[in-house]
Amino acid sequence: MNETKKYKVIKAVAEKKKQKVRASIELNLSIRQINRLVKAYKEKGKIAFAHKNRGIKHKNAVPDHVKQQIITIYQQFKVRPNVKHFTEILREEYDISYSDTTIRHILYQEKILSPKSQRKTRKRIQKLIRQEAGKTKQPEQNLLVPLAEDQLELPEKVHPSRPRMKYKGELIQMDASSYNWFGNEVTHLHLAIDDASGNIVGAYFDTQESLKGYYHVLNQILTNQGIPLAFLTDKRTVFEYKKKQTNAVEEDTLTQFGFACHQLGIELKTSSIPQAKGRIERLNGTVQSRLPIELELAGINCIDEANKFLRQWLLKFNRQFGNKTSEAIYEKSPTKSEINLLLARVAHRQVDSGHHIRYQNNFYLPTEGSDDKYFTRRTKALIIEAFNGDIYVNIAEKIYTTRRLDSHERYSEEFDTMPETKKERRKYIPPQSHPWKLESFKRYLRRIDRTIEDYEAEKTA
Repeated sequence: MNETKKYKVIKAVAEKKKQKVRASIELNLSIRQINRLVKAYKEKGKIAFAHKNRGIKHKNAVPDHVKQQIITIYQQFKVRPNVKHFTEILREEYDISYSDTTIRHILYQEKILSPKSQRKTRKRIQKLIRQEAGKTKQPEQNLLVPLAEDQLELPEKVHPSRPRMKYKGELIQMDASSYNWFGNEVTHLHLAIDDASGNIVGAYFDTQESLKGYYHVLNQILTNQGIPLAFLTDKRTVFEYKKKQTNAVEEDTLTQFGFACHQLGIELKTSSIPQAKGRIERLNGTVQSRLPIELELAGINCIDEANKFLRQWLLKFNRQFGNKTSEAIYEKSPTKSEINLLLARVAHRQVDSGHHIRYQNNFYLPTEGSDDKYFTRRTKALIIEAFNGDIYVNIAEKIYTTRRLDSHERYSEEFDTMPETKKERRKYIPPQSHPWKLESFKRYLRRIDRTIEDYEAEKTA
């Protein structure tokens, strides 16, 4: 367009149809440049206005074999990464360093679309494909002029964007994403994102969206960050009270998760509107786009390996996309023993005719110290499963430890020889008069205005 315009204006000047001053204003050039262009036109004609690099490959252009390598690598992925993520993979794994704009241009030239490409880009590429196939359609003319009133949204459907919270820990959004993350089975990734900083503060894979998954996420938050002010979740049965068609307490998850939040002083908010918790919904899309490729590159195909991989991956993700604020209002983390009891699951049970209590297809006997406790049949009990898996039982006003009933005897009295149990040797504790302790003990006595003789006299008295 610029070359054509320049040619027409200079041609008019050369033919005395336009003044040089007018031409300089139209082309935004000086009179000296106009004179140079008129001279070039008289010598070479129209070709004088063509760019000198036209038809010449730039020295910094991407070589053809590198372009083909980039396309081949991209087509090898089972789950296609977006262009930005693919650019990072090329740089880290294949030492191919180009901008995401260049990579996008190479892929689009081959009519390869990114899973994150916009609608107008998809339409443009599809139009090019139809043109090459000779199936172009005439565009329909829109005869109606659009009105502003027709574009307005109803007030009850409006969910405008809001700014991030000011402090880390002020609001944590939680959700689970069901996706084919690795292998052939669909698994659920439980996620929690800090609204202010954009950091993923908890992540855990499980076969279902369950209380166990959210407890692991909450444990990561309490251990690594502290106690937040509030959670924002959806209205699933994991957080809603008595929504499932069952009377089993372990299925009524608010009595578990909600009670744990109540004990920690965390406010639990729920919403059925996805736009109300847009941070976690957007995060689900981002993670679904990036994490499966990372898991595929790492060769991970089971939940245990994936949960271990998440620890390092979250650090990398937060460095790249998080840390949008540094001010935090997290309260001090509870101790590990306190977390172990706070994140406990409870269930109502009864003592059976064998004096045991059945829970999760295992039988448990209440114990106190080294003594077994036998309760009468149908005695009501409350099973408490701590976060680390230890089982306790609450009967009346007391809480007992438990011993699990083995499915088979470990040794047969008739056919096996019983192993000898060595008597545990009592640990020797040297007295304060021991040469290694004596000097430090004397210094301690001097600080409290006493002597070793006074100590020995009191000991023999």
